[in-house]
Amino acid sequence: MAKKKRYLTATMPDGYVKTIGPTAAPFTHFWRIVAITANGKTEVFWGHAPSLRDAAGKRAAATEAARQRGWASYDFEIVELVESRDG
Repeated sequence: MAKKKRYLTATMPDGYVKTIGPTAAPFTHFWRIVAITANGKTEVFWGHAPSLRDAAGKRAAATEAARQRGWASYDFEIVELVESRDG
């Protein structure tokens, strides 16, 4: 039997809302990197993960990306995904 598809919503501390779905994937957390480049531009990277541990593992990758890309600064955030009724 096919898994039930659902919509998942992440609400970031700054009020940004991201909805994912419909999906049957077992995602539980959403992560986002907001980077400021050396010339002052903003770059945003995001993804979802099946566990808090997996999402938190992206922090090391963000540190390495900051070094490689020469970011002036960046914020790394993780929030829990909440099942929502629709997209």
